[in-house]
Amino acid sequence: MMIREILHQLTYPMILTLMLITGCQTIEPLPEAVPRSIETIADDYVEALLKRYPSIATSYGLQGRRHNRLFDNSLPALSRWQAKEDAFFKELLGHDAMFTVGSRDWVTYGFLIETLSASQATRTCRKELWETSTATAWHTGLPFVFDVQPLVTKADRGDALTRLGAVAGYIDTEINNLTLGLAKGYSSPRLTVVDVPEQVRALLNPDNPFLNMGRRSRDTEFEAAVKTIYEQSIQPALHRFIDYIETQYLPNARTEIAISNNPDGAQCYTALIRAFSTLPATPSEIHAVGLVQMASIRAEMRAVIDAHFNSEATETFLRRINQDPDFTFVSEQAVLEFSIQALAQARPRMNEVFDLLPKASVLIKPYPDFAASGSGEYHSSSEDGTRPGIYYIAVSEPNLRTQATQQSTLYHETYPGHHLQGALALELGDKVHPIARYLGNSGYSEGWALYSERLADELHLYSRPLDRMGLLSDQGARAARMVIDTGIHTLGWSRTQAVDYMLNNCGWSRLDIENEINRYISWPGQANAYMLGMLELNRLRALAQDQLGPQFDLKTFHRRVLENGSVTLPMVEAAILDWIESTPIKAPR
Repeated sequence: MMIREILHQLTYPMILTLMLITGCQTIEPLPEAVPRSIETIADDYVEALLKRYPSIATSYGLQGRRHNRLFDNSLPALSRWQAKEDAFFKELLGHDAMFTVGSRDWVTYGFLIETLSASQATRTCRKELWETSTATAWHTGLPFVFDVQPLVTKADRGDALTRLGAVAGYIDTEINNLTLGLAKGYSSPRLTVVDVPEQVRALLNPDNPFLNMGRRSRDTEFEAAVKTIYEQSIQPALHRFIDYIETQYLPNARTEIAISNNPDGAQCYTALIRAFSTLPATPSEIHAVGLVQMASIRAEMRAVIDAHFNSEATETFLRRINQDPDFTFVSEQAVLEFSIQALAQARPRMNEVFDLLPKASVLIKPYPDFAASGSGEYHSSSEDGTRPGIYYIAVSEPNLRTQATQQSTLYHETYPGHHLQGALALELGDKVHPIARYLGNSGYSEGWALYSERLADELHLYSRPLDRMGLLSDQGARAARMVIDTGIHTLGWSRTQAVDYMLNNCGWSRLDIENEINRYISWPGQANAYMLGMLELNRLRALAQDQLGPQFDLKTFHRRVLENGSVTLPMVEAAILDWIESTPIKAPR
């Protein structure tokens, strides 16, 4: 319903009442309210968002912003934010959504509608009351803010001290929220929380992001002030959190792993699938697609093994690549150097398939101890492209880490994957509203990164059969995710069942697989988005190739996918269909 129509409904009874009071007197109509522009609504939303989540400005290196606050994780603050979201959503519904595909308003409106709709739908999860695990607790994200905290000026360093001083309060609020969650029947599964104390204890070591921020400043007075705040405020709060998890949370956390065991868990899971993927897929559909994809990928694996690895049994080979010294690493430094070399190989090849590339570079660093629970992850570059992105990789236990998947994971996270797409989105400037630079969704971004693994194969970046088996292993892992995630959260799968399924279908180490399964348990729905997104991009590329024939151009396809930021997958479809329809088809000679 248009805003003006709502206003008409509200004002008509008022006008009628006045007419009854004044008899036959002529009453001038009330002025009609003019809806605000999409641009104005988006401006206000972004401003509210950056106030709500101040670390966004820090992570993206936004100019002209103060970096002196943390996210207010209290429940009253959440209620106020949700009320603001509802007001923005109501206002958007008053707009005619018929915008030209690719226009600034089209992108902005699509982002806002999807973001606000997803937020409303997922409120049923009440994640603020239970989300704590080795993959999702506050300690896996908040400390990274201080790694990129601006410290150039005295004012910057003052803001840094103010923000640092808020850490203890943030931790205590987390304890309060989790306590309320337990009282209301919400919790994370015990097995995903049991290692949290150990991870948090890593923040008690001298080499931690809080103290390292002081060292990074080269200001002795500032460094001393950081140390004082850490010792007098943060350190005691860390001990309180560890003690709370060990003595109160773990004994009362649920033993069941499915999200359905939380209140409204089944509804929550369905909402999360849509929120992460932006596609209306059901758990049963996802499970079925995962099984089909797994069968196809295993056939590809079989062909490579038969041709290059003596026709070894697939499961046997997948386990051997994490144990055979010929396939693993001899040192942590060797893991790091292998990835650095692969990055140097990939970057110059991007011009062959892209006519849009980011200015920002990307660095490779080992995971810090307090967050070393994954196989690798990308952290954003700055908006102006001057601060590089960072690809964190796992280097521990190198003798159990295969060389096979190092390249495909790197291409997923850097070029042509997350870094290329994410940094490019940040650098779009005025072409899109800032909302399209700061927000995104897993279906698009992870779908693109998985598509990028296959694109690297098209560029012949996998130089050895072992590396190509790594690609197929990683693709198999993403198909397995669809089977496992839905299996755990809707079909009653056990953790052991999930671990065994992935062990049989990908070449990841047992250590990484166990961490991954814990992640799927802790973060329901997100794991499905990778393969769903890639399959949609593959479908759209095949459609464009079929419709355009010889006029299809891969660089143009990539530009149409990337040029509007991390849009929803339905918006990508609209952009590709618009390209197809607007391209004159030349008759063959």
